[in-house]
Amino acid sequence: MTGMLRSLLLVIVLAAWGPLAYAQGVTQSTLEKIREYRAIYVGVREASIPFSYMVGDEPIGYSIDICERITDAIKLALNDPALRVVKVPVTSSSRFLMLQAGTVDLECGSTTNTKIRQQLVSFGLTTFVSGVKAAVRQDSPIRHISDLDGKVVVTTSGTSTERMVRSVLTMRKINGLFKAGRSHTHSLSMVVSRQADAFVIDDALLSGLIANSTQPEKLRIIDENFGYEPYSIVMRRDDPEFKKIIDQTLRGMMQSGELERIYAKWFMSPIPPKGIKLNLPMSDLLKALIVNPSDEGN
Repeated sequence: MTGMLRSLLLVIVLAAWGPLAYAQGVTQSTLEKIREYRAIYVGVREASIPFSYMVGDEPIGYSIDICERITDAIKLALNDPALRVVKVPVTSSSRFLMLQAGTVDLECGSTTNTKIRQQLVSFGLTTFVSGVKAAVRQDSPIRHISDLDGKVVVTTSGTSTERMVRSVLTMRKINGLFKAGRSHTHSLSMVVSRQADAFVIDDALLSGLIANSTQPEKLRIIDENFGYEPYSIVMRRDDPEFKKIIDQTLRGMMQSGELERIYAKWFMSPIPPKGIKLNLPMSDLLKALIVNPSDEGN
């Protein structure tokens, strides 16, 4: 049985005990839960290249590397180096519910920190800032956001992108027609198959998805940004002791230069499985947040 299959079975079991897990999450801190079960349950994404994605049976990526440092810090804090780290697959739609229910202790993917989401979960210090852009077919006449008037725009279900896109188009008095994809891969395929004219998501995810798609030559990304998205590691709300460990770990990585080295590994160097180089230099916004860390969100 593969590691990810075991994780999927775990999700099914915990889902059946959802009310119990949630009640436990309210009365028991995350560190107490980890200490009791001697395991850290980490939510991972399966196709969020290069943040968290599958190669073979194991998730890899920028966020996965960051979370490995965090789980090491948790083991140190609990003086238990033998703690298991269990990777549990989550989706855009399930990630917050699974955190709230106690199914996962951390979510290590490509999740945007927003004020609305802060009512549901808590976020660590920002580890990435992405521009939000549209992917279109290579032969598409769409060059600017204004060209989306009357066009079909797809966003992935459960992401914060649709709200941002709708707001930008409304302010510019542009009438877009919206569809929702089941996953980022599905959303992109809708553009290739002409079910949609544009797929809007964070530019780093777009670059990774296109580079690893079967027909990258049929797609391109328009230059104009809809806005910016700060990514963070996610945890349950109202657990300051647990958040302190996460933020201290991230702050230490920023001060030591380790975060920049991990960034260079995933955004400026060839990455698995195809050895493609995304060539996305660190943004000025992220550089500023490394100097002055923040969990403010947008």
